[in-house]
Amino acid sequence: MAEAKDETLQSLQKVCFIPGAPTPLPKSPLYSFFLWTLPIIFRSIFRLRYRGIGRIPRKGPVIIAANHTSHIDPFTIISGVRRRIHYLAKDGHFDKFATAIVMKTSGQIRTHRESGAADALSSASDVLSSGLAMGIFPEGTRSRRKQAPFLSEGKTGVARLAASHPDVPVFPTAIVGARSVMAPGDKVIRFWNRVDITYGEGITWNQWITKPDGGAQNEQSLQSIIRAEPEQQREVLRGLYRKFTDQLMGSIEALGAP
Repeated sequence: MAEAKDETLQSLQKVCFIPGAPTPLPKSPLYSFFLWTLPIIFRSIFRLRYRGIGRIPRKGPVIIAANHTSHIDPFTIISGVRRRIHYLAKDGHFDKFATAIVMKTSGQIRTHRESGAADALSSASDVLSSGLAMGIFPEGTRSRRKQAPFLSEGKTGVARLAASHPDVPVFPTAIVGARSVMAPGDKVIRFWNRVDITYGEGITWNQWITKPDGGAQNEQSLQSIIRAEPEQQREVLRGLYRKFTDQLMGSIEALGAP
């Protein structure tokens, strides 16, 4: 029975798999130096408090999915986890000298507006296939709402990525207070305000897909997806991706994301 289930899940992965990008991941020879200095600098300057940090594995592929209200968000996560985390960064960050240095030093992946989400997910798939950590902001961009709640609906790219790499854990993460340090459009950094970063329990797509309160799929329904015509497959998977994403965003909110 277990072997049959494993075979079914492997077949589903083939349906969901996102092939890698045509260009290799950017090299980041200075990332080790960046990783050694950033936590020291950030923890010295900012008031950072971490919870659940021991849940994040020190090695192996992981997806860290967090809310996004400030430019400092990825750096607070990297400073806590203290391992290489790749993010998809919009091409505009590579056009300015100061931010380009940070992007290239930390091995962030340049995404182009013209190429859309498909190429971005292909690059993210390469990160996970290489056994590395992928940082994702499911909302797609920083929340620009003036008042709480700041958390927006998540885009389903994180679910598609999880389904493509179904044994990679996805960790919901809440960043609270970063907006009070540096909100969108701010030119002032308020170092004295505290930022709380909480890492929740991780879950893989393969764990979620058969949970009664998750994907709620059984052997028969999974086989139906696998044997369906491509258009029908896409329709069913769209519904599952939306459900996974909504539950993930619910977990981020439950961890305290404003």
